[in-house]
Amino acid sequence: MRDDDIASIMRALGHPVRLNILRILATQQQGQCCCADVTESLPLAQSTVSQHIKVLLDAGLIVRQPRGTRNCYIVQHDRLQALGAAYSGLLHGLTATDTVLEAEPA
Repeated sequence: MRDDDIASIMRALGHPVRLNILRILATQQQGQCCCADVTESLPLAQSTVSQHIKVLLDAGLIVRQPRGTRNCYIVQHDRLQALGAAYSGLLHGLTATDTVLEAEPA
């Protein structure tokens, strides 16, 4: 995963409402639900939830699947797993760099 992908996803995850939406979507029985289902679980207007869902869609964290007159949303678990691996590698690389810098004499 490229740095700009990581940054884009991290920006999308940078709001507590979007984290809650991902949790709601991830805990659905069939792994998908519609905006109205999410709105029922949050004390927010449907338009606000829709705006947050758009950010998650744009970051590739969820996908839209039409169901009749409604759109359902599905978490992209593979994208989240790739982010976890990339983020872990990033943190490991930063930690290793810090260790090297601390070990060098000033």
